[in-house]
Amino acid sequence: MRYTAIVEVAKSWARFNLMLLRVVVGLDYEIRGREKIPPGAVLVAAKHQSAWETFALLPLFPNPVFILKRELQWIPIFGWLTIKGRMVPVDRRKGAKALVAMVERARIELALNRQLIIFPEGTRRPAGADPAYKQGVAHLYVAEGVPCVPIALNSGLFWPRRSVRRHPGKVLVEILDPIPAGLAREEFFQRLQAAIEPATARLIAEAKARGTDKT
Repeated sequence: MRYTAIVEVAKSWARFNLMLLRVVVGLDYEIRGREKIPPGAVLVAAKHQSAWETFALLPLFPNPVFILKRELQWIPIFGWLTIKGRMVPVDRRKGAKALVAMVERARIELALNRQLIIFPEGTRRPAGADPAYKQGVAHLYVAEGVPCVPIALNSGLFWPRRSVRRHPGKVLVEILDPIPAGLAREEFFQRLQAAIEPATARLIAEAKARGTDKT
């Protein structure tokens, strides 16, 4: 089975889960700024607050590929899908060697006009927590030479990290203006945080103003 078929299966699975969350939990979502996604190969840097975005972002892109922890490929069935879907694993135990391997694999996938999704903080952070961006995203941006699409969201209000509880409401996702390729590493790193963090704070405040947050 071609990897593109696996990706379409993953998108259908994601849509099914989003439907279940809406029907069973009352958790809906709103995507803003879809028109800002450029065609072809891009780096996508998304805020990471919840398990929600690990599947909900898939249907947004024509040919998505996630950068993920290698350990996830050991999960039965799910792990097989990530391998066959050509997701990019990172073995964090290998340090700098893992970064080199990630860049090499990412370059192969981007050559197929895929949208490479990375969580710049590396792990889920509670909604409203101080940011903790890692340099890996800047290294990838410089090495690959493609635009970067920042994404802000407030999913952690409704599906907190390390919790199986989901709360009714509406997750807000905002696709922000792409950052062009070719910036210096530190300029990109600062621009990325300056884009995602205020937008995320605004989405959290909007949910709180509506009274839909459950934190």
